[in-house]
Amino acid sequence: MPSIEPYWKKPLRNYAAAAYDLRRQTTSSFVRDQAMLLVRSMVERVAQKAGFGLDDARSASLELTASPVLQTGPHTLLLFEPDAFYTHLFSLMGLQSSGRRWHVTYAGSTMSFKESAKKGPGWLKMEGEVLNLFGLPRSRMDGRSICCSDGPYQFALSNSAGVEAPTGAAKRLLEELPPTLFPSASEAIKVANAKLWSSHFGRSVNLLQLDDFDVAGLIADHLEDPTSWLYEFFIAERHAAVLPDAIDRLNAGPWRGWVRSTTDYFWYVGPERVLPLVLDDGNLRDVASTDVMVKFAPDKIASAIRDRKLLPTLFLAFLVLSILPGIRALGGCRQPVYLPVLRYLAALCVERSGDGDLLNDLRQDNYPGMWGHRVLRPSAGDPFHDINGSGGILALVEDYGSLPLFEASGDLTSFTGDTLWSEMSKHLASGEIKVSAAEWKWSGV
Repeated sequence: MPSIEPYWKKPLRNYAAAAYDLRRQTTSSFVRDQAMLLVRSMVERVAQKAGFGLDDARSASLELTASPVLQTGPHTLLLFEPDAFYTHLFSLMGLQSSGRRWHVTYAGSTMSFKESAKKGPGWLKMEGEVLNLFGLPRSRMDGRSICCSDGPYQFALSNSAGVEAPTGAAKRLLEELPPTLFPSASEAIKVANAKLWSSHFGRSVNLLQLDDFDVAGLIADHLEDPTSWLYEFFIAERHAAVLPDAIDRLNAGPWRGWVRSTTDYFWYVGPERVLPLVLDDGNLRDVASTDVMVKFAPDKIASAIRDRKLLPTLFLAFLVLSILPGIRALGGCRQPVYLPVLRYLAALCVERSGDGDLLNDLRQDNYPGMWGHRVLRPSAGDPFHDINGSGGILALVEDYGSLPLFEASGDLTSFTGDTLWSEMSKHLASGEIKVSAAEWKWSGV
């Protein structure tokens, strides 16, 4: 990838610094400025809800405006889950290099407990053993979405035999986790991460976690403002089918799978899982039930969001968090492809709306997405062993930051073992996909 090549043989800290080195465009359109103002308001709201004072909340929003970069990689994983821990460590390198005080992350929470066997938000690998985060039976995990309020949830760290906190390290961690009963797993993990960050990563950099409900609230802010570009797009009924049709066309060709067509615009938050919706005759409805239906109109959608009934698709989340306000997103192995494709879809919508100024903003974006998740992949990958062996988080940042990027990133199995990347390789080799492809036009590279 072009943004990585100059740093491949340089220390990891150099690439981390480059990832967080972005200054806001000096001139931008009304739409972009307004989108950033709405992000600022959301950030301040989330920061105050997390317990920060008004002055701190404002400093977080101002810092994100001045240096618009956020981490989107780890999703809703406990801070010490290896995939999450080493990504946060990488971000800490970049934040320290630029003198920033706020680590702003977007933690997606519409996924289920199990991404694969004993891996995902419901699990924690610790000292070579996989622990069940909440001690849940299989019946309470299979197919259930972690954002649904079907609790209570309480941290347990139990092993396959059902023994709670079976090792000394697990006992110590469990003592640090909040003993509270939580309505949802995602809320439990979010609160625990704030506590763990404060006690282990120090207070020189604050953690601010944005979840899907926060992003949904940001979308509602747009849809309650008649001057918002998103409001104007949603209120024009002729625009509604543009996005689903474009995604269907992508999935009928060589870009298949990079942007899924599982649901149109939003997920519906059911009692135990999120349900896909289809756009049908001016309504968003559940294909399996006539009881779930929301009129595709700004006020009706905003109202459903405020009632915590709707959560955004990946496209809408990145639209309001990154594409419209001009914020760089640091993601995992698939984001280097799917974010440019999302921007392509956004450009189609913007072209349909006739907003040339916003299109010009999109053309001028400088690396709007960069690889920022699983960049640091130690061969052992045991956070607790690393912390104890090095003497703390700051020492770890120094040790890993001095490694060359090609060594720190390990075997790159997240790329080489991924089916979508395998297909992409074939399409590039055959010429079905070229750098000059229309879908790549908005990559910002």
